[in-house]
Amino acid sequence: MGLLPLFTSTLLFSWATLNAALKITNVDLSIEPSAAVHRDTDVVLRCKAEVLGFGTEGLNRVYTIYKGGSVIYNKTTSSSEDLLYRLPQARISNNGKYKCKISIMGEVKASETATLTVTGMSTPILRLNKANITEGESVTATCLAPGETGSLLFYFHDNSKEVEMPLGTNEMTFVPKGVGNHDICCSYLVFVMPNSFKSQQSNTLTLTVEELSIKPVLKISPQDNVYEGDTLDITCSVSNVIKDYQAGELWLTQDTELLKSGKTSIHVNWTAHARTPMLTITCRLYVRNVEKVVNKTVSVSELFSVPTLKMSALEVFQEDEISLTCRSERLSYDRLERESLIYNLEPSDNHMVQKRDGVFVGKAKTINFNYTCTAAAKGIKKKSNVLTIHPKVPVSAPKIWVSGSAILGRRVQIFCLSDTGTPPISYTLSNADKQNQTAIIHEFNEAANFTIVINETGGLSHYLCMASNGDRTPKLSDKLQAAVIEPMTKAYLMVVPDIGDISEGQTVILICSFRGTPPVTVRWLRDSDENPLKTTTTNINTTNYEFVVNKEHADNYYCQAENRANFVESKKINLAVGMAMWKKLLIPGTIILVVSSFVMVGFILFTRSRRGKRERAAELSVKPASPKSDDSLTVTLTHDTEVYNAAPVRVDRTPESVWSSRKPEAEIDDDISTLPDEPEVEYTEVVHPRSSDPTKNPIRKGTDTVYSELQNSPHGAADHHDYGSVKYVDLNGDQQPGITQHSPKDISYSDLPMPVD
Repeated sequence: MGLLPLFTSTLLFSWATLNAALKITNVDLSIEPSAAVHRDTDVVLRCKAEVLGFGTEGLNRVYTIYKGGSVIYNKTTSSSEDLLYRLPQARISNNGKYKCKISIMGEVKASETATLTVTGMSTPILRLNKANITEGESVTATCLAPGETGSLLFYFHDNSKEVEMPLGTNEMTFVPKGVGNHDICCSYLVFVMPNSFKSQQSNTLTLTVEELSIKPVLKISPQDNVYEGDTLDITCSVSNVIKDYQAGELWLTQDTELLKSGKTSIHVNWTAHARTPMLTITCRLYVRNVEKVVNKTVSVSELFSVPTLKMSALEVFQEDEISLTCRSERLSYDRLERESLIYNLEPSDNHMVQKRDGVFVGKAKTINFNYTCTAAAKGIKKKSNVLTIHPKVPVSAPKIWVSGSAILGRRVQIFCLSDTGTPPISYTLSNADKQNQTAIIHEFNEAANFTIVINETGGLSHYLCMASNGDRTPKLSDKLQAAVIEPMTKAYLMVVPDIGDISEGQTVILICSFRGTPPVTVRWLRDSDENPLKTTTTNINTTNYEFVVNKEHADNYYCQAENRANFVESKKINLAVGMAMWKKLLIPGTIILVVSSFVMVGFILFTRSRRGKRERAAELSVKPASPKSDDSLTVTLTHDTEVYNAAPVRVDRTPESVWSSRKPEAEIDDDISTLPDEPEVEYTEVVHPRSSDPTKNPIRKGTDTVYSELQNSPHGAADHHDYGSVKYVDLNGDQQPGITQHSPKDISYSDLPMPVD
């Protein structure tokens, strides 16, 4: 083919490949002629694929055949024909599950699994290299499985017993055990994972094993009426030794003990012993792989029994005299006399001395010690059991005490303990009433515990304790010395002075009394405080708390009393704190002072008020000193007239003045009646109006008190002017004779001077 046609076909194939459109619709795997066949049948696995598409002709198809999970065949073809995978003359090893997979241009599809079952296995054939052998000689057996394939495992059987052999081979060399005929056969297994298939049994061949003409010979002398200590003459040899005999090996044993070994003959002189009633002597011959054995038994009588070591006393205390006896209870008097048996104590020391055969005396040690003894005669030595001596420590006088506090009427625990003494120790608690309690203690330094109830304060003094750990005289303790605590009863709280007489600044004493066994802890408390005000411990049945009170101490007070048994609490007392005496006295004094101050202030105000009234009254009742002169007025005011009672003053041609309004008569009388009873004094005031004649003197009328005042001139002149007199008269609304009435405009009030007190 030229280059041009080849290039053209390649391009066409590439074009067809690139333009092909396909789909694998189904892949089917079938087994022909059947899925279950007999051995030697030709089996074909047919893989058929259904492909849809355009231009699929000439495309490569990749077929893969699987058995189990392993690939067993691959083929690539451009043909669209079915793939045929052939299994000629199928064997049991072809059993399994098969699957087919096809791949075209990346399109992959697999078939369902198909299972092939092949029945029938070839019968194995056994061959032996020898039919007759001598005992100990080996033979080679070969097992054949004609036409079988796969993984094979072979088995060989000797008289129905499986013979062990290496795996993976059909040939075995072995030595049959025992003389006589041996039936040999074989079989095999074919492994088709995960299963295995076993073949039928092969033909059976008979192998004859002849016994060796040689054997061991055992001789023992004497063999009857043997006692321990007797000497036995023992011979182990080989009989019927032939000319070409290859020397074997002889072993002479007594039970598991090897007495001697050799090649053709062994001779031993051995002293018999009676570890067991029957002795077994064995002679063994080892030739090639053959063992020949001969046994003989010898009954050996005991010359004397194993001695026993005993102590005469059941228990012993330190340094006590003790006696140890070593004896063999059984003796063969026809072969041995008692006197010929020798006893020894082990270990030997100066504590124990042998007094006679098997009797040792001495003093017990202070510690535990082990002894054994031996009995010996005619070279036979037997050892006794181990005797451990536990010398007991005598108990000391026990101590007796009470756990915690002994409270009257309650249970109390009493303990007894000896400092020394070997357990078990028996403790007995007794009192004067002969009421005994007993406790046995098995541990060292553990105290006996007794529980009693105390019903009287002196009840504990009757108790004592007794201790014993053997047949010696018991040890007594001292009498119990422990105080019985009486529980606290009610607590009472008292206040001095009496609750109703307490005031600020006083010293108050709170007295707490109680009953109970001291020491007693007393706490003083009040409702408003979480913590105690005071805590004290006392050995008497009363105590007090003293403090100076003020208003802040008003509260509920109580006390708590506590001893080792319990605590009690008093009732609460409400402490009310009154005012201090000086404050009580200060209040009325203060009230009096305040009232006096108000009275004084009122008096001053009243006095000033009256003075003002008089001044205003004077202004209303002004008259001239003489009828001919307007320069002076005389106004007379008696004591019985008040300003606010002044009658209206009528001025010339003026119907009514600013004071013309007057109270009714009744009101005037009432006001006058409120004035203090004082002598009627008539006050005359001299008023000096401005006058041109400064030489005039003030006029004194009668016996009236005259108040005179010098008024300086506005220009500073010290001239005295006679202003005439103004007399305060009774203003009752009626005009008095001789008084000249003037119009208010004729009077200059601003020029009237203030009275001089």
